[in-house]
Amino acid sequence: MLDTFAPELIYGLLVLRENIYTDPQKPIQVLPGVYEINSPKTESPVLVTTNFSITYFSVANEVEGSGLPAWLLVTDAEGMSVLTAWAAGKFDAERIAKAVKGFNIAEKISKKRIVLPGHVAVLSGELEAELPDWEVRVGPREAVDIPAFMKTALN
Repeated sequence: MLDTFAPELIYGLLVLRENIYTDPQKPIQVLPGVYEINSPKTESPVLVTTNFSITYFSVANEVEGSGLPAWLLVTDAEGMSVLTAWAAGKFDAERIAKAVKGFNIAEKISKKRIVLPGHVAVLSGELEAELPDWEVRVGPREAVDIPAFMKTALN
């Protein structure tokens, strides 16, 4: 019960109410799938990331901000970030290839080009073996470097 109504006081309570049942030990996740950013065309690159919400939003915002079209393949890593999931064995070449095939990304594109996060460059050889007809590229380590990478390395 509140004796007065002031928007600046209510806002904090509403935010708290929305987050009160969030389990801090379970990371907030994005649904795995293929996301279209900036109306991608069939020749647009496929960027890969995990379904950790902060990672997804960081990558998606940088790609959107670049103004360049891309497909964003979000793989199920149980809500872990790229490095955490890789270290835990939840983000590997087999899972990425399974996502590529499971979400039928090859049907949406003409140029089979996939970009791995730079922190997991070690997976590039294994991914080439899993997806032999794909060009596997290693992207930047940080999301903030994605626009420059897309403008220089992918065009």
